[in-house]
Amino acid sequence: MARYGCPGCGYVYDEATGEPREGFPAGTPWPQVPDDWACPDCAVREKLDFEGVN
Repeated sequence: MARYGCPGCGYVYDEATGEPREGFPAGTPWPQVPDDWACPDCAVREKLDFEGVN
C-alpha cells in the first residue's frame, strides 16, 4: 500500500486506510481515486499535485 501527500498542507492519503469521509474505504488504491478529486483538508491541491511519500 502506498501513501500520497498534499504539498500544500501536508495531508496524506494512505491506501491502507482510504478516506471514508470522502467515500474511499480502506484499501482503495490511488488509481481508483478520481482525477478531479481535491485535498479534503485544504481543497487547494488536486490529485495530480500529490506526491508519493514514505
